Amino acid sequence: MPTPFEVQQTANETRLAVRGSLDINTAPALAEEIDRIIAGRPSKVVVDLGSLDLIDSSGVAALVKLYKGVRGMGGAVSITGARDQPLAIFKLLRMDKVFNL
Repeated sequence: MPTPFEVQQTANETRLAVRGSLDINTAPALAEEIDRIIAGRPSKVVVDLGSLDLIDSSGVAALVKLYKGVRGMGGAVSITGARDQPLAIFKLLRMDKVFNL
């Protein structure tokens, strides 16, 4: 099964695109990738959720882990493209304020 995310790194930023479902089945693989991203000490991470259809609490936890890890080293995280069910979940959890959605 292909991973539901893709990472691209440039000199200025790390881009993480997540598609499909980010749930209990896919969040562990993303959490491992997040560990690698954080280890690289990026100054800016952009998370694109434009192709994400569904997120559950484990998916939210993975994104919070990314946010805390990058911010803890002085970096910045932004989330773009959240819509439909994922956006509703972020609003329900009041994470839309944290991620400026």
